[in-house]
Amino acid sequence: MDAEWQAKSAKQARAFQREREAGAVAVINWQEAEQERRRALEDQLQAKDKTHHQELTNAQATQARLRDRLATSDLRLSVLLAAPGSGSGVPAASSTSGVVHGAARGELDPAAAQRIVAITGDGDEGLKALQACQSYVRDINSASRY
Repeated sequence: MDAEWQAKSAKQARAFQREREAGAVAVINWQEAEQERRRALEDQLQAKDKTHHQELTNAQATQARLRDRLATSDLRLSVLLAAPGSGSGVPAASSTSGVVHGAARGELDPAAAQRIVAITGDGDEGLKALQACQSYVRDINSASRY
């Protein structure tokens, strides 16, 4: 009976060892899969960050060119003026007004135009940053679902 018990015990020990090895292999495989997912997500986020940076750089360059053109009077900003009697309170007559497509327009002071461009530039940068953050959160959330 002692030999029978030792054989049974050895068989159980081998089965237990195989279970432990299978469990360890499963954990290692899971860990490798998770690391691969993380690397893929990091690569994706890095590519999006590079794209965002390039878009932001392009927008800033465009804003700088626009500011330069306004500063040199190569470009003038104008506003649409209300027609007389419309009750808007905006005078329709101005010495710098012109007619574009039949509508009366008044040119803005170059300094005011530059301030407007700077404000819109800040807004554009803010929107691009918001879009980048939203994209980042979407990517992180979609990656955490798996």
